[in-house]
Amino acid sequence: MVKLLVFLGNPGKAYARTRHNIGWMVAEHLYPNQSWSEKFHGLVSTALTLKLLKPTTYMNESGRSVRACMDFYGYSAEEILVIHDDLELPYGTLRLQKGGGLGGHNGLKSIKAHAQSDQFSRLRIGIGRPVHGSVASFVLERFTSDEEISLPLVINLAEKMLTDYYSSLPVTNTLV
Repeated sequence: MVKLLVFLGNPGKAYARTRHNIGWMVAEHLYPNQSWSEKFHGLVSTALTLKLLKPTTYMNESGRSVRACMDFYGYSAEEILVIHDDLELPYGTLRLQKGGGLGGHNGLKSIKAHAQSDQFSRLRIGIGRPVHGSVASFVLERFTSDEEISLPLVINLAEKMLTDYYSSLPVTNTLV
């Protein structure tokens, strides 16, 4: 059973609406009035029986934050669900899975290394691959204007998938 939701992103206004921050966007949608405290190299909160974590270590060091939280609460990797961007899926495609490949995602690599396991669940939110240019630049760019239009639908789909899969997941702003 999932006890910790980890929303991946980067801190700071410069990253707020970038592709790499889709995890933080989902957190803000699910928990818009949530009070967050600085702890575990991140922002942490509680929603009923779930702990919520937004690492502030920057993406490539997310595992440090996750490990600190795991150690404090005694969680195993199997009790974690990570919400993150995914280059390997087309924009707007979402996939919920446990374990599996990391697709070159440095945040997931860091979590695997620090958790010493890849058996955490993840909600992969497709951002597509760049047609031109580097992947590093692409993930740190804002969504295109067309993508921005459909972004609320993608975030709503993430919410639906999470609530359907984990019926006990406490959320707010559920749209019918």
